Amino acid sequence: MLSPYFLIISLALPVLFLLFFQYRRTFKSPPRPPGPRGLPIIGNLHQLKSSELYLQLWHLSKKYGPLFSIQLGLRPAIVVSSPKLAKEVLKTHDLEFCGRPQLLGQQKLSYNGLEMIFSPYGEFWREIRKICVVHVLSAKRVSSFSSIRHYEVKQMIKKLSKHASSSKVTNLNEVLMSLTNTIICRIAFGRRYEDEGTERSRFHGLLNECQAMLGTLFVSDYIPFLGWIDRLRGLHGRLERIFKQLDEFYQEVIDEHMDPNRNTPQEEDIIDVLLQLKKQRLFTEDLTIDHIKAVFMDMLLAATDTTAATTVWAMTALIQNPRVMKKVQEEIRNLGGNKDFLNEDDIQKFPYFKAVIKETLRLHLPAPLLVQRETNEKCVLDGYEIPAKTIVYVNAWAIHRDPEAWKDPNEFLPERFLDSNIDFRGQDFELIPFGAGRRICPGMSMAITSLDVILANLLNSFDWELPPGFKKEDIDAEVLPGLTQHRKNPLCVLAKTRI
Repeated sequence: MLSPYFLIISLALPVLFLLFFQYRRTFKSPPRPPGPRGLPIIGNLHQLKSSELYLQLWHLSKKYGPLFSIQLGLRPAIVVSSPKLAKEVLKTHDLEFCGRPQLLGQQKLSYNGLEMIFSPYGEFWREIRKICVVHVLSAKRVSSFSSIRHYEVKQMIKKLSKHASSSKVTNLNEVLMSLTNTIICRIAFGRRYEDEGTERSRFHGLLNECQAMLGTLFVSDYIPFLGWIDRLRGLHGRLERIFKQLDEFYQEVIDEHMDPNRNTPQEEDIIDVLLQLKKQRLFTEDLTIDHIKAVFMDMLLAATDTTAATTVWAMTALIQNPRVMKKVQEEIRNLGGNKDFLNEDDIQKFPYFKAVIKETLRLHLPAPLLVQRETNEKCVLDGYEIPAKTIVYVNAWAIHRDPEAWKDPNEFLPERFLDSNIDFRGQDFELIPFGAGRRICPGMSMAITSLDVILANLLNSFDWELPPGFKKEDIDAEVLPGLTQHRKNPLCVLAKTRI
């Protein structure tokens, strides 16, 4: 005889299945965003190249739309490519989208996220951001460094004047990277490297290697059980070597500042500020030496790289567009009062110059994909379900070329900003070179202030030509791999002292 329990289960199961499928039809969870089909285990990794990732994702958006998904090994990811959706991610649902993926290179070089750029969202991040925004990168602090900026830009002008008098070809990539390195080194730790020497070469080499490593794809970040491939490729050894050398350099600088026999500096630098905060213990999280090193890394990489790269791209665009070059130089020289040096106050009088800066940041933003975000929890975006721990790319490069947001999006036309209130400070989502929301770049003010002074004085002091035999069509737009978009090939030009 059949058990009554068996009969109850036999009768109940069909009813439960009917109820289950009815529930699925009635309360069906939102679908995932569309995207290219991937392979088992590796997903879409084989289709992506780190050096041109923003371009590849832009092409995919043309097929799958402004919100699509990709599979990076075992990790889901989405890509946002329109101003409307960028606003949803960076403002409306900022809290759900303000996490950071824990990637090996970024974590190692940031002392396991003891700084602001790569640390996960939470109480520690709020504390370290407060330290940076209030004590390191405030408007008052940025203004206090004006004498350093002015001195170093004047030194650059003297050097370029010698090049002009001898008709020597100038590698602007080298000149501008050297200038921005010198400015940030004096601001950060009060040291000025001369144009030549092993210390300068060592420092520049370390920064370049660090930048390349931050943009390197580690297999272990996406397929942990295949992490041995990174060791075979030599990536772990290279990462450890770069970290050790950087750590020794940071420690050397900090030891100098902590030396009781050190002469009192004329100018207080960032290391001085951070060491004072360490003593005062004003925050919930006690500052350690590793915290100071990590914040130091943010300053060196973000401030040096972005300013130098953007200035080079601005000069590239102006040389390729002689009409714009002539117009902006006429404005600067007419409204600048024929001054030999232009300061921050002078530059506020130049509306067309400001438009050139905006147009440069539109077409040649420092980080085309900003910095990856990660969802803190499951959420819905544009009707699609986005799981927790999903990597989020905001393709600002694609947004800045969106034909629905910009007329003639691929043309360098500063005039588009003359009668427009669109700005890059995180409120207009068609122009987001520094991001927006909680994770907006706190170094924006320092970067723009330096960019303004450097570019305005380059245009005021010299006329610019390509070397004999070169035409503007010969200038390419290839970029180096890394978080920041640097020109792959140097911009070599002739400076002509203006009459």
